[in-house]
Amino acid sequence: MRKKRTKYKKYSPEFKISCIIDMRKNDLSYAETARKYWGASTNADICNCITLLKSWERIYLQEGDAGFYVERRGRTTKMETIRVGQMARRHTS
Repeated sequence: MRKKRTKYKKYSPEFKISCIIDMRKNDLSYAETARKYWGASTNADICNCITLLKSWERIYLQEGDAGFYVERRGRTTKMETIRVGQMARRHTS
């Protein structure tokens, strides 16, 4: 029997920004933010939300609001990988 694929939820950039700004502005912990925005009550739900929040916070701190409007899912194309490799070799030589 074939295994069902997990349907992942895609959150809007506005939702991500509001979560992170509210968390940082009000000094909320990751768990408090998870309870507030997702209503998470079990440890497993809170852990999943914390993982999301940590990655969103990293993106926000490194790239700002614009970082949430970049599509990050899926594999990189072969050309993107080659370009990154070429740039790395140029800088190390």
